[in-house]
Amino acid sequence: MCSYEHAQRFAELKPLRAVCGNCDGGDLRRLYPEVLRWRCEEVEVLMKHIGGYPGHYDRSVLPYLNPAPALFISGHSHILKVQYDERLQLLHINPGAAGLQGWQSVRTLVRFTIDGADIKDLEVIELGK
Repeated sequence: MCSYEHAQRFAELKPLRAVCGNCDGGDLRRLYPEVLRWRCEEVEVLMKHIGGYPGHYDRSVLPYLNPAPALFISGHSHILKVQYDERLQLLHINPGAAGLQGWQSVRTLVRFTIDGADIKDLEVIELGK
């Protein structure tokens, strides 16, 4: 997120579910938790900014992966990655980075549809430099 104003603008467009990241200030840390878990239709979703990826999860997320959700969304590395974890049977999505902070050369986000128990229509959107 990185700004309270951006969070407010997103919240006006659609209901917003977000977690705070390591670059977020106190105002966003008061609004958004470090970890969020919820059910979207029939899909259990876990979101945490610093989470790692299959085979290399951050120690801080391990307690939240038991039981494993169907979908785990994390960021921090700014590296776009969509990977299925065979061992935990979950889909991991790191949308990359949509903001201007960081070293990435192309800003990205990921859009997808949850339909019942299905996660489908995944689309990577490039926002440019």
